[in-house]
Amino acid sequence: MTLQFSPQTRRVFHLSLPIFAELLLQLLVGNMDQFMISHFGSAAVAAIGNGNQVMNVVIIVLTTMSTAATILLTQHIGAGRVGGECSEIVTVAVTVSAVFSFLVGLFLLLEPELVFQLLRTPEDAFDGACLYTRIVGGTVLLQGLYIQLCAVLRSYTLLKEVVVLSVSMNLLNVVGNAILINGFFGFPQMGVAGAAVSTVISKAVGLTLACITLKRKCTVRFSLQYLHPFPAKTFRALLGIALPSGTEALSYNVSQTFILRFINLMGAAVVSAKVYGSMLANVAYVYSIAVGQATQIILGYMIGGRKLDEVSGRVWSTIRIALAASELLTLLILIFCDPIYSIFTDDPVIHALGRQILYVEFGLEIGRSINIVMTRCLTTAGDVWYPVGVGIFSMWIVAVGGSWLLGHALNWGLVGIWIAMACDECLRGALFTIRFRSGKWKETRLVADSTKGT
Repeated sequence: MTLQFSPQTRRVFHLSLPIFAELLLQLLVGNMDQFMISHFGSAAVAAIGNGNQVMNVVIIVLTTMSTAATILLTQHIGAGRVGGECSEIVTVAVTVSAVFSFLVGLFLLLEPELVFQLLRTPEDAFDGACLYTRIVGGTVLLQGLYIQLCAVLRSYTLLKEVVVLSVSMNLLNVVGNAILINGFFGFPQMGVAGAAVSTVISKAVGLTLACITLKRKCTVRFSLQYLHPFPAKTFRALLGIALPSGTEALSYNVSQTFILRFINLMGAAVVSAKVYGSMLANVAYVYSIAVGQATQIILGYMIGGRKLDEVSGRVWSTIRIALAASELLTLLILIFCDPIYSIFTDDPVIHALGRQILYVEFGLEIGRSINIVMTRCLTTAGDVWYPVGVGIFSMWIVAVGGSWLLGHALNWGLVGIWIAMACDECLRGALFTIRFRSGKWKETRLVADSTKGT
């Protein structure tokens, strides 16, 4: 018997593969720092882990503006409106991202100590976390512009080109880490600072290549002429998507930062176990993000063309794919967890904790896969505020409150914290499913119908 897949399912699958490759490579850029610094000890790993936690907050906020641009661009393309309006969207989105990145980068360059004092970063990792964040965070403008340009390329389904950018960045980062962390070829042994410098160099090269690719492959253009007079309508449309999405994403990452604060009180070994566990969890759900992004592009075209009757089938099919992929990857990681952890450390405490949290990960990934797909689909349809309200409530009451209760008050440690995060993900997944089934997302329209047809 031969399985038959619809053309849209095949298209989503084909779109998801390069996105998956891109996301996996982006994940490696950050995690490679932690892997290649691991032989310097738990304090160095904890330093970069704390630094990356702060950077994740910034990057997720930047990603919300790129997501808003993707939604508007795909709906304009789906509605047949592909002229100067698309260039105006790109110009406004890039400008807003650049201003935000510059201001945040200035703060992280000058005052990272304030952040890590709040996080109660372990004393032996404090200086390293500040140094790493000064270098990587101080140049976050590069990352902000790169994220935005890649979003434009994805909107025009130039996904293979984005993968090439990610491969180039990742390879350069690996080589740079090897040279600067360890002091090869006559360079000084820079440790944590070397990992940071290598990351910045790789992102600068990635941004340069993204600019070249956009100019060669895409008709859309960035031009300051679109800012005179200032396009307030486009700005409001972008903020109308980015602000609620950014609030939800910021709330999630700040809540994760508070959870890290609880974990930091447990010592560097537990922090390292959390860092390694999060790295493996990222691998488990990265395909869910990829297939969610691919579906978001297709839904943008569908909704822009007012093909609403095709949306529900597309969403449920994507959720099934995301669940199957994340659970299978989690199972594979559990089976091979000891050899995987041995790559990073031989500490038996970290190995034991790592195995325990992987059992909880099965339940966590069910909720997370549904959340990833549902949040993107509701946002693309214009139902942007519901995920924010549900997210803020569940993240802080269930995830943060539960982490304090189970991890600290009841002394269940890192496993208790993982259980609290799993409860949060599953609750949000259930509520988002109910919301989507209600069909209220059909009442919102981000882009007016085109007079040109589809």
